Amino acid sequence: MRTQQGGFTLIELVMVIVILGILAAFALPKFSNLTGDARRAQIQGAAGAIKSASAIVRASYLAAGNNPNFIVMEGQNINLINGYPRARNGANSILGAAGITTGNQGDFDVDTRNQGNTAGSVIVVQPKGATDATNCFVSYTAPDVGQAPVIAVTTTGC
Repeated sequence: MRTQQGGFTLIELVMVIVILGILAAFALPKFSNLTGDARRAQIQGAAGAIKSASAIVRASYLAAGNNPNFIVMEGQNINLINGYPRARNGANSILGAAGITTGNQGDFDVDTRNQGNTAGSVIVVQPKGATDATNCFVSYTAPDVGQAPVIAVTTTGC
């Protein structure tokens, strides 16, 4: 008695591998730029946190009256300039109010060259590992009297 065995021929297997290779070649570019998208989302998230923290600190400042020098947020003193958080690196500034972590264990790098305790001081937050940190950042500029802080977002080089 003769039994017929079923299975795939070598040509069929090679064709399946070729088709999978072609599909992978088209799909790979779609997923290759996810890091840039993630960095852009990280910067947008940091900008949202800075805007929200600034608004919350301002509301607390106005509610406190008598022009306080600091506001307590979650047990942390946030130092103020013209009723908004100062543009400094550290827990007592806009970064602490926004919950932005920096340093070796943090998620962001910070450019502190123009930071300070006065109006017009600037702090720049950049995601770690950005390909072009000069075009992938959020900046916070401490306001003058009667003004709101300037929060600028650039994500072209992420």
